[in-house]
Amino acid sequence: MATPDFIHTIRADAGKQLLWLPGVSAVVFDDGGRVLLGRRADTGTWAVIAGMPDPGEQPAACAVREVYEETAVRCVAERIVIVRAMPPHTYPNGDICQFMDITIRCRAVDGTARVNDDESLEVAWFNVSSLPELPEHDLLRIEQALSDGPVWFEPAP
Repeated sequence: MATPDFIHTIRADAGKQLLWLPGVSAVVFDDGGRVLLGRRADTGTWAVIAGMPDPGEQPAACAVREVYEETAVRCVAERIVIVRAMPPHTYPNGDICQFMDITIRCRAVDGTARVNDDESLEVAWFNVSSLPELPEHDLLRIEQALSDGPVWFEPAP
């Protein structure tokens, strides 16, 4: 994910220390029940579409924007499926971030999936029964987006 300008501004003062940041993930389904994934340019791995909301941007608007920016697919946000604090992540440049992820189930309404920016190497639709190798947290996102259950969150101790 490209680093937004407001994070560069914060980093100028904060240095490499841990930043606690919002994140939004979009699990996008088409009418055939396939899920939209992108192969990330930074890691080469497949993942659900995700990004950071701009200051003041609502999570659903962020999900819709990120999906279009990365894949050229237009979608509508349907519901929140997960709210979860992710583990801290250290980037190759030494910056440390921890994201509070809001995962939103989305439905594709228009567009043909293609690489639409420099954050993805590939984008493609996958049948849920034949997904590429994905991180465990993305599998949970997809599983929860497929269920009709309530929003998933880590239970309090």
